[in-house]
Amino acid sequence: MDQEGFREMLRKRKLADEKIEASILLAERFEAYISASGGKPDADTTWAFCKLLIQEEQNTYDNLLTLARYGRFIKNNEIYIAVLELLDGEEAQRNLYQKVGERFGGSVRDEVFAGIGLAPLGIPTPEKPGFLFPVIDRLIDQVGQREVERLLSACLRDLPDEYFRNERRKYLKSRDIDDYLVKKHRSFVRWIRKCQREGELFFAQEITDDVVKLVRENQEIESGVRDGNLVYVTKIPYNAKDYLAETDPTLKRYYACHCPWARAAIKGGEASLNAAFCNCSGGFHKKPWEVIFRQTLEVEVLESVLRGDTRCRFAIHLPEKLEIAS
Repeated sequence: MDQEGFREMLRKRKLADEKIEASILLAERFEAYISASGGKPDADTTWAFCKLLIQEEQNTYDNLLTLARYGRFIKNNEIYIAVLELLDGEEAQRNLYQKVGERFGGSVRDEVFAGIGLAPLGIPTPEKPGFLFPVIDRLIDQVGQREVERLLSACLRDLPDEYFRNERRKYLKSRDIDDYLVKKHRSFVRWIRKCQREGELFFAQEITDDVVKLVRENQEIESGVRDGNLVYVTKIPYNAKDYLAETDPTLKRYYACHCPWARAAIKGGEASLNAAFCNCSGGFHKKPWEVIFRQTLEVEVLESVLRGDTRCRFAIHLPEKLEIAS
């Protein structure tokens, strides 16, 4: 490994010297693991190494972040994306555990999580559905479908209001909601075109001309279109390049899905995936609007890949009086 090159990359991220040296040791160990196992520097080998870190109780956030940085350093997107899947939304099951206890009580929480427990950080993506969806099914049996949907629509991600303050500022500078949404869409198109131009991934996906065209021609994607007091939003596919080329309906749903807790099971078809969980994604998309209007809002899941659709689409209910709270 190019130690000095990796060291310089970490210095630019302003890591302390001791963290830099620890990162280099871990990256070298990962390289040795790949070589000794006879595997390829791909997702499966990366996840197998992360399972080893779990067994050794070395599955820290910093260690996983080191592996992601290593993947970026050697320009191996498979490694980078594999680790990104382990970190993205890793808090969801843990937050579900907490929210179930707060809302329905410790006895309900303990019953629905019995024999499952909390997934360790770094658990491979294919194993994640088994830690989450049996809990969802049990919880529905305990408290009912609507209560579970309401709980999930608050979103299980860590989403501090500070993340969305800039959206409120942008809204206040716009003429109205429609003007805000048009500007939001233009900004998103500029962002992904910049990723394409510079050869960078947009989170975990490559941007092509076809992907830009898909987004440019549909303002709903990651932006929104208003109809009265509803804003309709469609998620950009997780891997839009392969999504657009795919004809198999199952794989198309797989390429559409962003959720690391569900995606692998869509492709494998070996797990029961309750579509109620997609309310969590709906909650993610309504959060900026809750910060803009400073109040809790409702969201409907109109289409989702867990329902059998080939896209995820939501309707966010805006306040009856479209006024900004001071």
